[in-house]
Amino acid sequence: MKRRTLPVAVAFAVSAALLLTACGGGDEAERNDKIAGAPTGAGGAASPSAENAVDRPEIALPSDLKDTFESWNAADATQESVLGDVAQRIDATNYAITQGDPEVPALGFYYVGTALGEAQDWVQSIVGDGYTITGENRYYNAKVDVFDAGSAGVTYCEDQGKAYAKDRKSGEVHKTEVTDNSYVLYTTRLEKSEQGVWQTTQLTSKRGHESCTP
Repeated sequence: MKRRTLPVAVAFAVSAALLLTACGGGDEAERNDKIAGAPTGAGGAASPSAENAVDRPEIALPSDLKDTFESWNAADATQESVLGDVAQRIDATNYAITQGDPEVPALGFYYVGTALGEAQDWVQSIVGDGYTITGENRYYNAKVDVFDAGSAGVTYCEDQGKAYAKDRKSGEVHKTEVTDNSYVLYTTRLEKSEQGVWQTTQLTSKRGHESCTP
């Protein structure tokens, strides 16, 4: 993955920016739109997988970053586990950015394969550009498709209108205008590990998608 210096206006109207070039294909402009975002916390997020014996890495977002979930609903226990681990994966990405560390254990816990390497590269590019993230991320309209006992897919929307880039040294917050591109549709594939954790193997996104815009 090539490291890019993003203009402030784009550098994150979004909470967890995560360039996943290998997942979506297409030309360079299309790949630059494949960004993945992040949660954990307030607003009806599903709980992590039900396997209580799993020793999960700690994730604690800073007080100036809030993630909320709306219509993040599961029809059964399996879907609840899938959604819970998607939420934890999003949180892990945001956490890595705020910590300035692409090697936090949570990333390797919720991502695998190529998706993990790309997530780490993108976190490193954000940190290298001198930014972190602040504000509020809203996730909504989650839909789960369980393919079989070990694989599933999830689509969901993100409202990035209140999430902003923050200069890591000065603390200056760069607010951006809310447009249709502030709303993002995500499509992800997950596989269940031997521990029972639904890990992300593929993740793509589309800005301004009609299913997510107001």
